Amino acid sequence: MTAYPSLCMIIDGERVSGGGRRTHAVINPATGAALGELPLAAPTDLDRALEAAARGFAIWRNTPAPQRAAVLQGAARLMLERQEEIARIATMEQGKTLAEARVEVLMNVGLFHFYAAECQRVYGRQLVRPAGQRSTVVHEPVGVVAAFSPWNFPIGNPGRKLGAPIAAGCAVIMKSAEETPASGLAVLQCLLDAGLPGAVAQAVYGVPDEVSRHLLASPVVRKLSFTGSTVIGKHLLKLAADNMLRTTMELGGHGPVLVFDDADCDRVLDVVVPHKYRNAGQVCVSPTRFIVQRDAFERFRDGFAGRAAAIRVGNGLEEGVQMGPMANPRRLEAMDRLIGDATAKGAKLLTGGERSGNQGYFYAPTVLAEVPIDAAIMNEEPFGPVALINSYTDEAAMIAEANRLPYGLAAYAWTSDAARQRRLAREIEAGMVGINTTMIGAADAPFGGVKWSGHGSEDGIEGLMACMVTKAVHEG
Repeated sequence: MTAYPSLCMIIDGERVSGGGRRTHAVINPATGAALGELPLAAPTDLDRALEAAARGFAIWRNTPAPQRAAVLQGAARLMLERQEEIARIATMEQGKTLAEARVEVLMNVGLFHFYAAECQRVYGRQLVRPAGQRSTVVHEPVGVVAAFSPWNFPIGNPGRKLGAPIAAGCAVIMKSAEETPASGLAVLQCLLDAGLPGAVAQAVYGVPDEVSRHLLASPVVRKLSFTGSTVIGKHLLKLAADNMLRTTMELGGHGPVLVFDDADCDRVLDVVVPHKYRNAGQVCVSPTRFIVQRDAFERFRDGFAGRAAAIRVGNGLEEGVQMGPMANPRRLEAMDRLIGDATAKGAKLLTGGERSGNQGYFYAPTVLAEVPIDAAIMNEEPFGPVALINSYTDEAAMIAEANRLPYGLAAYAWTSDAARQRRLAREIEAGMVGINTTMIGAADAPFGGVKWSGHGSEDGIEGLMACMVTKAVHEG
């Protein structure tokens, strides 16, 4: 059994704790018991991190790409060796099943290997000029990146925040979520153990608004990378504007799923129901609004509810558990509020709709049908284990509903009509569209949204280039 580690910050390669600092209690969401006390940064800690990152950038930007690649490859090997340890830590502090946490480690392994190769293929170009003149276009690391990540993917989010900047030759100051700190620290430790200079990547924690204001006000920081809610993202964009920071913003979503009557209903249900309740629905690309063509509606609704009711909920460390607890009490309160509002407005509760167990933050897998458009849950990202199923008459009405909200992160569609597949790919407003699949994330594919779901991409060559600036050099 993996013991939960002692908590710290990592600044300039040093593990920092104690010293009379304020602390934050990290809670196991399956039991409600405290796992440890996380030290929170004072302004002097943040200044030290900024100073170290400035030195780290001067070192790392001049480090040849093969050496950067070797560090990323080494970290990937270490994460694979430590997979079980890291996965158990993530399950203890975030709640997801151990199987999901293991996959999350493998996501990082694949991403680091991808960036290790891609950082050696950052090509510029030479422009056509008359004899005696030379013009080139080159790509250079943007500088120090302030990277903020949430608690729902406590291994994968830090991996994204660290992998691309380090591949590009940047330095990073990472603030992962205070609720799940040990997972992010474990990822960073793999990089340090693989040879990353201590000044290149820092991990700090604190009161989020204090940390973000302090870091983003510093001229040392040249880019903000943020994953989280749209509300917080808009706030951070305003702070970033004062210093004209480059930004990558991966914000909230409200995933529409269009199910047409020509789709294989049982196959669709077998895929989307487990995907809906993955990580207790606490996934930014979670399929949530099921937009079902009328002739398929009853069969899909009933099949969904039956499968959801059969999901085994429990401590993510236990064998056979299919869904763990929610990550914190705030999510329980949000579920009660949103589901209560929907049923008060006429939505039909098919299963779930209540907290479960006598300890921890468990909520039953929930299905609502015939949900009014004016219900809050149809307009606000629920970020929890609840599916919303409504019927629609035709393709045009279904696309209109999919595009109705200001969010545009991920969308899904199920149909056997090839011409319709092409129309949907073109007309759905989302940064990622899955047609007859829910598998929309991969190391080599850009991950990001449009509209209120943010801008820029992580993963893929796009994630690497987001950490670089373009320079044109003209010689006479």
